[in-house]
Amino acid sequence: MENTKELKLAVLIDADNVPYSNIKGMLEEIAKYGSPTFKRIYGDWTKPTLSGWKTVLLENAISPIQQYSYTTGKNSSDSALIIDAMDILYTGGVDGFCIVSSDSDFTRLATRLREAGMKVFGIGEKKTPMPFIVSCNKFIYIEILKKEAKEVAPAKTASKETKAPAVVANDKAINKLLTDSIDDLTEEDEWVSLNNLSNLIYKKHPDFDPRNYGHKKFSDLIKTIKSIEIDERPTGKNNISHFYVKTK
Repeated sequence: MENTKELKLAVLIDADNVPYSNIKGMLEEIAKYGSPTFKRIYGDWTKPTLSGWKTVLLENAISPIQQYSYTTGKNSSDSALIIDAMDILYTGGVDGFCIVSSDSDFTRLATRLREAGMKVFGIGEKKTPMPFIVSCNKFIYIEILKKEAKEVAPAKTASKETKAPAVVANDKAINKLLTDSIDDLTEEDEWVSLNNLSNLIYKKHPDFDPRNYGHKKFSDLIKTIKSIEIDERPTGKNNISHFYVKTK
C-alpha cells in the first residue's frame, strides 16, 4: 500500500452501470485501500432492472439515492452522483473517493477530485473507456473480483497460478513496461525498491494489477520475468523482507 494512514473514503456506486452480483467482493477490495465513510448508490429504484440491487443494500449498509429518469435515454443518476461527490468534497471529512461505475461520464469528476488532492479509486468492468480509467489513481476490474470469488478450492487456485509464469514470460508488453520502469528509476547496475517500482507502474497504468496475470502479489509477478533480477532482503523483524530489483 502507498499509505500507512488509513484513508477515509466516500464510496459512490452507479447502479445502472455495474452488476450487483459481486458487491461483497467490491467492498472487500475497497477495504484494502481505506475505510468507507459514505456508502451511497444511485439509481431509479422504480425500474425493475435494478431489483437485484435491493436485496444486497441492507446487508452491506449502502444508502440508496432515488433519482428519477426525467428523459428517456438519459442516465440522471450520473448528475446526482456528481453533485453529491462535490458536496462531500467541500464539506470535508474524507481523504478519497471510490467511484464504482463503467461509465466514462465520470472522467471529469475523477479529474476534478484529484485536482483537489483526493485519492480516486475506480471499480468497473473491462469495457470501461480508457479516459475514465486513467483519470483515477487506481482502477480495479470487476472481472478480477469475480474470478477471485470463484477460486475457492485450493487445488483450482494452484493449477491456475502454475500457468501464469509462461503467459507472463511471453507477454512482451508487460516485460517492456516493467524493465522500462526500472530503467526510469535507476542508473546503470543499481537496485530499485520494489515498492517504488510498483508505485511508478500504477501511475503509468492505473488499471495495472498483478491479478490480471494470475498473481495476487506484485513480487510474485516480478519473479516470472526472466529479464529482471530480484533480491530479497530480510529486515530481521517479524519475518518481514524488502524486495529490490534490477534488469539483468
